[in-house]
Amino acid sequence: MHHNSYPAALLLDRDGVINFDSPDYILHADQWHPIAGSLQAIARLHQAGIAVTIVSNQSGLGRGMMDQQSFNAIHAKMMLAIEQAGGFISHVAYCIHGPLDHCDCRKPKPGMVLDTLQVLGLSADQAIFIGDSVRDVSAADSAGVRACLVQSGYGDAANILVKARAIQVDIPTYIDLATAVDAILAGEC
Repeated sequence: MHHNSYPAALLLDRDGVINFDSPDYILHADQWHPIAGSLQAIARLHQAGIAVTIVSNQSGLGRGMMDQQSFNAIHAKMMLAIEQAGGFISHVAYCIHGPLDHCDCRKPKPGMVLDTLQVLGLSADQAIFIGDSVRDVSAADSAGVRACLVQSGYGDAANILVKARAIQVDIPTYIDLATAVDAILAGEC
């Protein structure tokens, strides 16, 4: 049975939401460390019948800061960790472009969000985007998707929240993904 107020899908930013982020980018698999409770939260969503997807800017690849092998190794480590926790990822969207490439996918542009909804066959009002940055909120909002903010990234959380509220005035904010998922599964988000 689907809970009436559950979203059909959750779109998650990766760095700062699922795993700890770094101002110097996550460039090697040994730098990928899950935030406490995030893997279990993804498993709880999966068990509730909510599709989980990842929507992440990964310009380190496009900028030549890491090679494809390192990029693939980080992704594989994450996917294995999620599966071992009982979770499942329905779709992954990565933008490897830098800000000067003028692509349509790099957040704050909505390209990856729109593509993800299309792949899942969902409308914007059936999804929630969970991110840790203003770029995430902008990308979600431009696609017509509600956003939630988590404060587990490395940025100035208070400043990010002020800017996020200028985009979605009543945006919910949580300390981390596990807390956000608790609220969603309780029908509070």
